[in-house]
Amino acid sequence: MDETMDTTPAAPAIYGAILGVMSDIGAIGKDSKNAQQGFMYRGIDAVMNALQPALVQHGIFVVPEVLEQKREERVTGKGGNLIYSVIKMKYSFIAADGSRVYATVIGEGMDSGDKASNKAMSVAFKYACFQVFCIPTEEMKDPDAETPEPSVKKEEKHEFIALLDAEKEAEELGMDLDKVAAAYGVERKNLTPAILANAIARKRARLAAREAKSEATA
Repeated sequence: MDETMDTTPAAPAIYGAILGVMSDIGAIGKDSKNAQQGFMYRGIDAVMNALQPALVQHGIFVVPEVLEQKREERVTGKGGNLIYSVIKMKYSFIAADGSRVYATVIGEGMDSGDKASNKAMSVAFKYACFQVFCIPTEEMKDPDAETPEPSVKKEEKHEFIALLDAEKEAEELGMDLDKVAAAYGVERKNLTPAILANAIARKRARLAAREAKSEATA
């Protein structure tokens, strides 16, 4: 046996391939703009466009796997439905010799239709790439292209809608909600559907009594 022969095992190809991608892609700028709030962000398209040629050049492909998913229906401030999705994703970055590294990340997404999970997966992949390839960024905050309205949990939906309906009915009767809250010893923000229902019933009773008295004296 030749004693000068190097018997050190070869390093897995994935390590050198990842270093090659890191060397090629450089920084990815904030070229997309949030239409609602006006800030710039790095879109998934920009990340994919920057990475794809480098991944091909250095022989890396990526396999996604959904480990966990949680979906929740919420309601917006205007009473609309909003689907909230949280997905735990595992990404395998695999080289030509079969060596690989893994990245497990969380992605969150909201949508009024059927794209909440798609958005969550896009965000998860984007951040997995940022972290695996150490892509230079000015900050790690990464808002999506749209900003959903504030929402409440699904179990609060019916009470929330009932409160909106009660407030609308009270205002149609000319009731001052601040005075109603004061009369019941609570802050305006702590009014409940039950309190408003009681106040509305009393208001309607007074109006009915007034109308009956007016008809009796006519």
